[in-house]
Amino acid sequence: MLSLHTILHPTDFSVGSAAAFRLASALARDYAAKLVLVTVYPPIMSEVEVIARAQRDRIDEDLLGNLQDLAADAGVAVEFRVEEGSPADMILAVAEETHADLIVMGTHGRSGFRRLLMGSVAEAVNRKARCPVVTIRAPENLPHEQASAAIPAATSK
Repeated sequence: MLSLHTILHPTDFSVGSAAAFRLASALARDYAAKLVLVTVYPPIMSEVEVIARAQRDRIDEDLLGNLQDLAADAGVAVEFRVEEGSPADMILAVAEETHADLIVMGTHGRSGFRRLLMGSVAEAVNRKARCPVVTIRAPENLPHEQASAAIPAATSK
């Protein structure tokens, strides 16, 4: 049987991330596990990014508050973290630091040239993580409730 004590949910507040949050919080509730939410910002490179980050921080604080309320309603213990650095590297570092048993994250589902150009954080995390990773891609035209995911049955460390 799968044993979950800590579930890590990296969030960028996208539709896929919202669907992943619902699964992560349901698993945390069902397994009485701690849920760690992490948002990772890339390093600031210019003055324009400082202004954009300040605006995004205000929006993200509201969204984190909403996630906190949702997790509290589900009866889940939640830890919130905000990190700065390479998203994949920071997600992996937080997973190691918190001894995550499972990472549940959304994916944008990029393919072809867009994937080559922008890369895939979910793919990098999936390849390098020491614990199982569940990725969820919510179709853009469907409500959050209709997003689907596959859950691993067992793990091997």
